[in-house]
Amino acid sequence: MRYSIDTHVFLWAAADSERLSPLARAILEDPEHEILVSAAVAWEIALKWSLGKLHIPLSPIHYVPSRMTKLGFRELPISFEHMLAITALPKLHADPFDRILVAQAQIEDLTLLSADTAVLAYPVKTVHA
Repeated sequence: MRYSIDTHVFLWAAADSERLSPLARAILEDPEHEILVSAAVAWEIALKWSLGKLHIPLSPIHYVPSRMTKLGFRELPISFEHMLAITALPKLHADPFDRILVAQAQIEDLTLLSADTAVLAYPVKTVHA
């Protein structure tokens, strides 16, 4: 099965955090599942780190790719189709990063792992992380 993950899920997985639900952890650790990380996740991490709102052990330039490799996650680029699809989403969430993740999940037929209740309310397959 194919999954995409919200930024906090990426950070929790990278830190091996206890905040991940047992189901989310099982999904992320199952080699049969393809875990995709949107470019929006890297963008949000870089932005929050540069503003001093996120503390990670390395610069995002090194942290994100090294954790992606370690965890066996794959990159999901953002296309024009993804970006334009956010116009069809209901106004459940104002966060542009989350809205693009939802649009990508819809277009790419992915299940989105998130702990954000606003994200989980969208018409897209989700798993509470």
